[in-house]
Amino acid sequence: MSGLDPSLPVQLADVLAARRNIAPYLQPTPMYHYFGLSTMAGCEIWVKHENHQPVGAFKVRGGINLLANLPEEQRQRGVITASTGNHGQSVAYAARLFGVRAIVAVPKGANPAKVASMKSLGAEVVFHGVDFDEAREWVEVEAAEQGYRYIHSGNEPLLIAGVGTCTLEVLERQPRLDAIIVPVGMGSGVAAACLVAKTISPQTQIIAVQAEEAPAAYLSWREGRPVSSHMRTFAEGLATRTSADLPQEIMRRYLDEFVLVSEDEMRRAIVTLLAHTRNLAEGAGAAALAAAIKLRHRLQEKHVAIILSGGNISVEQLREILAAEGAPSFNLSPIE
Repeated sequence: MSGLDPSLPVQLADVLAARRNIAPYLQPTPMYHYFGLSTMAGCEIWVKHENHQPVGAFKVRGGINLLANLPEEQRQRGVITASTGNHGQSVAYAARLFGVRAIVAVPKGANPAKVASMKSLGAEVVFHGVDFDEAREWVEVEAAEQGYRYIHSGNEPLLIAGVGTCTLEVLERQPRLDAIIVPVGMGSGVAAACLVAKTISPQTQIIAVQAEEAPAAYLSWREGRPVSSHMRTFAEGLATRTSADLPQEIMRRYLDEFVLVSEDEMRRAIVTLLAHTRNLAEGAGAAALAAAIKLRHRLQEKHVAIILSGGNISVEQLREILAAEGAPSFNLSPIE
């Protein structure tokens, strides 16, 4: 067992504590091996089904852990956050569990299924700005003026510890994995995967994947400094123009590889997951499979887990993707 830098604000002990915090509310999600996907990717593929969470995405682990640890004074003030959907659902779900007022700012045009979910959980949803970063900037001002507890989607040790429980479950199910592939928006999920894997399974490589059309985290990791980028991806969970400091600090120390995938590769992976696993994946949720297929020559004969981070694709998005008949990206035969 390898140790982490003790100066980091998140350690394996925090992830173990988070598992105790979330255990009364969440069951471990399944992880299955699919022969069809393995044939396509040329490696043994295991899918971690975070789409089976009660809000359809992995982030609920972090939301529950953070709200469980929130001091009563902060609970009384209420919490506020910005989200493209899944982080907001996480906060809304946890806030409902603990009786806390939650305000979630989303960009105009946010996924209607995710917005409906947040509202049904009791969150106050505010539409602001054209993208996540404009919503986030408004939230930061509102939190300072009104005294709400601002929950950042990346720079929160308790969130990272909470989502780290996913990697704990992965490695308990398959302790001899060669690689785990994790999608990246702000980076809490992949940072957590790095912390857990490099502590208890140092030989397991952690591979991050982000959209070519929203590469801020990738560019920041590569350059070793914060870099802003364009943001044109359909995958809401990856749709940010900026990076988060704490996940980046962890990624720079422990991340093994970072790959970008195209919009078409993610759409193809959505259809492939539906065909081979009978599961719905949103764009971010399908990104890990897209990366595994893109890296198939390097991952040949390896044992690989992919994180299907979320399944909150809207009916309209799915209809548009499935309607693209004849597109070469939707050929489901094994790739040479």
